[in-house]
Amino acid sequence: MLFGDQRLNLSEPHVMGVLNVTPDSFSDGGSLFANQYVCLDTAMERARAMVAEGASFLDIGGESTRPGADAVSAQQELDRVIPVIEAIRASLDVVISVDTSTPEVMVAAARAGVGLINDVRALGRKGALQAAADTQLPVCLMHMQGDPKTMQNNPVYDSVVEDISAYFDERVAQCEHAGIPAERILIDPGFGFGKTLVHNLQLLKQLSKLVNKGLPVLVGMSRKSMIGHVLNRPMDERLYGGLSVAVMAYERGAQIVRVHDVGPTVDALHMAHAVMVSDQI
Repeated sequence: MLFGDQRLNLSEPHVMGVLNVTPDSFSDGGSLFANQYVCLDTAMERARAMVAEGASFLDIGGESTRPGADAVSAQQELDRVIPVIEAIRASLDVVISVDTSTPEVMVAAARAGVGLINDVRALGRKGALQAAADTQLPVCLMHMQGDPKTMQNNPVYDSVVEDISAYFDERVAQCEHAGIPAERILIDPGFGFGKTLVHNLQLLKQLSKLVNKGLPVLVGMSRKSMIGHVLNRPMDERLYGGLSVAVMAYERGAQIVRVHDVGPTVDALHMAHAVMVSDQI
């Protein structure tokens, strides 16, 4: 699949490293990113480390989407992400993804050299569909029930997998109508976004039903509460659980796994891939 000017073979697993340049990310960032200059230096140090560990993508986000998070202005987002995108583009060989729902940021990030638009709101903000179409970049549509401020307030589904599948049918059709062809669309079921623990577990168990839609699937479960609830582990002790669900997602057909712990996940997925293609050797 072509991401900007870089082509990746999605028959192999790929790891997307998380690089949040926000002051309130749920699992990284914090005070290190409060100052713009510290932000750029720290972000580039982290970016170089993740590429060295085997990341195929770096996902740059300037708006927190943790449960309860407030929206930020377009200018705040631009100020946070564009310098980082430009610096990575100038010095690292990696596909840059911009984690945004804001049309102005999509357009500016495309000009700065990103290869993927990754939107937790599935291009639902006013103007986002047309902005994404105008960039001619691939887009990743994520499912979320509600919005970050309210999404964990009693989420309910008739059938979590079937409901999400129907949602993607509708969103993909709207994208195609706006000029974004299916071959430029990826989907993300949105683990932890408007879903209970049971919803998340059912979604992972039946992930192959979404894979069967024929679109590349990206998943993000790294350090999330679904792991913490099952294992009774705090944020900084969820690596092993995260590796487990990453491998299970890949076995069920996910092609891209979005994580904070790049190196261990790359190793786990390479091992899983070796087993899965062993009859072709």
